Amino acid sequence: MAKESFTKQMQSKHLVTLSLGGVIGTGIFMSSGYLIQSAGPIGTLAAYIIGAILVCLVMLCLGELSVHNPTTGSFHTYASKHIHPGVGFVVAWLYWLTWTVSLGSQLITLAMIANGFYQNIPVWIWCMIFIVLLAALNLSQVKWFAASELVMSIIKSLALLVFIVIGLALVFGVIQSAGQTQPVLLSNFTKNGLLPNGILPVISVILAANFAFSGTEIIAVAAGETKNPQKVLPGAILKTLVILVILFIGAIFVIGALLPQESSGLTTSPFVAILNNAGFAYAGNLMSVVLFITVLSGANSGVYAASRMIWSLANQGPLPKKLARLNKNGLPIYGLTLTLLGGLLSLFSSIYAPGTVYLVLTSLSGFAVVSVWLSVGVAQLRFRKQFLKEGHKTSDLKYKTPFYPIVPWAVIILCTISLVGIGFDPEQQLSLIAGVLFSAIVFAYYYFIIQKKETKHVKRVNQKLGKATK
Repeated sequence: MAKESFTKQMQSKHLVTLSLGGVIGTGIFMSSGYLIQSAGPIGTLAAYIIGAILVCLVMLCLGELSVHNPTTGSFHTYASKHIHPGVGFVVAWLYWLTWTVSLGSQLITLAMIANGFYQNIPVWIWCMIFIVLLAALNLSQVKWFAASELVMSIIKSLALLVFIVIGLALVFGVIQSAGQTQPVLLSNFTKNGLLPNGILPVISVILAANFAFSGTEIIAVAAGETKNPQKVLPGAILKTLVILVILFIGAIFVIGALLPQESSGLTTSPFVAILNNAGFAYAGNLMSVVLFITVLSGANSGVYAASRMIWSLANQGPLPKKLARLNKNGLPIYGLTLTLLGGLLSLFSSIYAPGTVYLVLTSLSGFAVVSVWLSVGVAQLRFRKQFLKEGHKTSDLKYKTPFYPIVPWAVIILCTISLVGIGFDPEQQLSLIAGVLFSAIVFAYYYFIIQKKETKHVKRVNQKLGKATK
């Protein structure tokens, strides 16, 4: 018979690397050059600093909630309890959809990288191999899953760190690029002006930076599978934020300093371009390996997070209780199955309906991330008020969000500005339309169908209890 509770095998190092696995993706390795070409080096650096500030504020709010109530499902649970059950229902589905849709593109990316080394094997076979690999990693014991993510996250984090060190050496002339006689220093930051293309591209890059930092919140999703979460979570959150800020801001600084704005949007990775200029042989092949590990790690973390959302919804009632059953290893087998099937459907839509279904699904991602963060700010604000109203003191909290209520209000304001900003970016307007429409439909489904069923069920139970008492 399957166990009905999660095993507590996660440790601080696993939480940190699981979060890094979800955050460090192809965006920083591949798309950062395009962002710099669009907003300029200073504009892109400023956008990433704003994104870093926002994610730090979100995690400060999430820290208080998750330490007080460490549960698998985290922000979905907090939104349901402290805002409205319908809002929690929407948040869970937005988050599940984000990771599941990205799984489709990640499978294609993994297949194309592998196909570059072994061209005799068709792409679709590679996709099937990787979906089986992800299933095996996520269906093994939690300690083995955590170990696999630990190794992959360390590799890609070290790759970023090594690149930053080499890049700084190039910037300050310790290492010289081909044809370079003097250190470039900060010349590329200033030669085209502070904001060469105006403020609008910077707003667009801020949205991209927000999405780049998404995945940090996986720490809270894993709280229910963590040993001594009240002690472990605060430290894991702090370590993750410090590592991410150093790696992301450092990488953007190096790319902005070394690649002129007009050549930053190269089709190849800016990392490869910089390493090639520095005379590092096989930079392209090395980056292909790093990208492969990066994408596999991101997909691995995403399947983990999405499967726990399904389990949480079933465990709390909106979905059938059967979906909350765990296998002998204490893993949400139905949540994993639905997530992997959703990833395959996303994969098929990217092939057969790239300009319609898949476009709408991917457009939801940017909206979903900011919406989830917004719900965290609102939930923490309402939780603290309710906590004090019940007669508790702030000192009773084992972890307190600092500068309350400034921090949650800052999260709410910044997330709201980000969502409004989506509407001013022609390339992302579909994200706002699709996100609002999807959220409204899901909330209406909960309010008019699920909530009515629950109300009727409670009435029937109360009537039976009343009869039994008589």
